[in-house]
Amino acid sequence: MTDKAYALFEEQQTARGIDVEAVKRKIKQFKIETPSWGYGDSGTRFKVFQKEGVPRDPFEKMEDAAIVHRLTGLAPTVAIHIPWDKVGDYGKLRSHAESLGLQIGAVNPNLFQEDDYMLGSVTNSDAAVRRKATDHLLECVDIAKETGSRDLSLWFADGTNYPGQGDIRQRKNWMQEALSEMYKALTKDMRMLIEYKCFEPGFYHTDLADWGMAYNMALKLGDQAQVLVDTGHHLPGANIEHIVAYLIDEKRLGGFHFNSRKYADDDLIVGTVNPYELFLIFYQILNGAADSEEGIRRGVGSIAYMLDQSHNIEQKIPAMIRSVLNVQSAYAKALLIDHREVAAAQEKNDVLAAEHAIRKASEFDVTPLLHAVREEEGLPIDPMEAYLTSSYPEEIKARGKGGASW
Repeated sequence: MTDKAYALFEEQQTARGIDVEAVKRKIKQFKIETPSWGYGDSGTRFKVFQKEGVPRDPFEKMEDAAIVHRLTGLAPTVAIHIPWDKVGDYGKLRSHAESLGLQIGAVNPNLFQEDDYMLGSVTNSDAAVRRKATDHLLECVDIAKETGSRDLSLWFADGTNYPGQGDIRQRKNWMQEALSEMYKALTKDMRMLIEYKCFEPGFYHTDLADWGMAYNMALKLGDQAQVLVDTGHHLPGANIEHIVAYLIDEKRLGGFHFNSRKYADDDLIVGTVNPYELFLIFYQILNGAADSEEGIRRGVGSIAYMLDQSHNIEQKIPAMIRSVLNVQSAYAKALLIDHREVAAAQEKNDVLAAEHAIRKASEFDVTPLLHAVREEEGLPIDPMEAYLTSSYPEEIKARGKGGASW
């Protein structure tokens, strides 16, 4: 970083009334959870392309995640997926993560890969299958207790492909029964983050198809149930920022699964297709006064920022580094919005001035700012270059191909 570039940036922002030191403090506090499955071989329904050096077990996934955190300072927690990350001793996995400077993050039950779940899990018409699915949810609560995890991240593939295939209202009630039983098993410090998806793999209907259904379910369960927004789980044209603002105001926004999509649930690297949408999501979050007493009342301070991506053709660790850096960049730009300027334009009903006040923040080059933050934290100025020139990419080749996959 050149001192001149940062000095110019600081002068520019100070002239706008932006407290650059406060912005830097917030950037340093911002953290993103990476998914264990993003380090393993993953893909699409068509093909999983095996990569050399991919982790062979959850312990090696933690080692790769530790490299990402060590270089970026952004990713101290790792979400796990059960049974993809099933081990005999979760205390040992937790200790291994902690020895690497990490913590186990959200626990994600898997209720879509077994043959029994072809026609649904907790909404299956077969009571034995529903019982099996509910028992798996309870198992994941127990795992969260062992790993010290706060969040249970819940996505259900349950749905139908044809009219009449299932009784939609009955399935809704079965869903509530299962989640109610799980909710009762939570400790007072745990949360259920309920995810939704507009379609796939059920193409006629999905039992939790949108944020309203997830929100309604959370209301019925209690305060420890909140909504998880996956940025790839919406129909084209959906205003995700609106959904975010609404859930913040209702104190029910629990977290995100960040990724990018062009058509549907593409699970591409976040910020690569529509970075402006990501920036606008952070605008709504910051507009919720995250650091104020009002923000805490709304629950903004407890939002979990997580990735959910399928690195199918990309090298896993570089893809994860790019992902967390893209999120950090969008967040940094959103911190440069002058909310007083926006409010003044809104008060005057000055449409163009209000839009301009937001958009211009997205156009600032925050590279000097992020370089300054990394220098102050003792991190590499360019985490990607630091990884690619390190010995780690060569070292992990000893793992061979055929690592832990979906």
